[in-house]
Order: sequence, then C-alpha cells, then structure tokens
Amino acid sequence: MSNDLDHYVVRSISADEWPAAKALRLVALQDPIAHLAFLETYEQAAARPDSFWRERAAGAAKDATGAQQIVAEAPDGTWVGSLTVLVEEAGTTDWAGFPVERRQGHVVGVFVRADHRGIGLTEVLFDAGLEWAWNMGVERVRLIVHEDNERARNFYRKAGFVPSGVTVPLKEGEDGSPESELEYVLERP
Repeated sequence: MSNDLDHYVVRSISADEWPAAKALRLVALQDPIAHLAFLETYEQAAARPDSFWRERAAGAAKDATGAQQIVAEAPDGTWVGSLTVLVEEAGTTDWAGFPVERRQGHVVGVFVRADHRGIGLTEVLFDAGLEWAWNMGVERVRLIVHEDNERARNFYRKAGFVPSGVTVPLKEGEDGSPESELEYVLERP
C-alpha cells in the first residue's frame, strides 16, 4: 500500500464549516467508547442550537488564537477525524477546577472514524495540533484520558505523552464505582 495519508488533507477549520464540525462531533459521540472519551452524550450535543455550533467553530477556526480545531478530510472531502487544542493561560482554573500553573495547550475531542483508523491519521492530526500549540507559545501540551480508555492511553504514550500523576475524579460509573481520568503531558521540545 502506498502512503494512503497522501490522499488526506489535514487542516484547521473555518468558521463557516460549523455544520460539518457539528456532524463529525455527533458521529464521534456514537462511537462505542464515546462514554469514556467525551464528557458529553450524543443526546446533549444533538439538542444544542445551531448558534452553539457556530460559536464553537468560530472560536476554534484557523485565525483563532485561543483554540484550534484540526480536521482530516478523506479524498472525497468527507471529514473523518478531528482534534481540538485549547490554550489555557497561567493563573486561570481549568474545566475540572484545577489551577493552571503555566501557559499550556489542552488537546480535546480526539476522534477518527473507525474505517479510517490504523493508517496513521491520528498521528498526523496530533502533529498538526502540536505544531499549532508550540507556535502559540505554550510551555507544554496536556490531555485528560479516562482510566479505562486503554486504546487512547496507549496511543498517547506512543505519541510521547507521559502521565503527570494528576487524577481528575469523575462521577460514579454505571456500576456505582468511582471513575477518574488521568492527565498526560508533553513538554515543549
């Protein structure tokens, strides 16, 4: 097989592409492990008004400086993967209530459609996201991953991320046991 990745386009979104961003997010939320990967359900996302999706896309579009959504387009133009990098400023508090000690990137919303996995697309998305984050002057990039999401944890380790030791407690799981997410970090090269 020649390099299948040559036929994909990896790029930042534009604000007017919010319908495609919404559609891909809804597909991601139907993935069998979505309950481990995302802090939102399909039903919650599908109920959001178009104004939410417009604002979300505009805030992460190619000219934005606080966030960047990067997508992978298949040869037919279909969006088949995405990730978003948020910039978190030192002195603020993150989504889980923890203090942000230094300027950092935070990777969220990582997803590649099942029929496009295994060809290196996630790596290419991460390369683009990390390049954007380093260009924004962050000192490190982090991500939070569910303790039971072994597939994602293995990928993040291969990509150079290491556990920081920070654990984010979540609500109880379906069986009533406590669940948590783990922070992984990559320091600026």
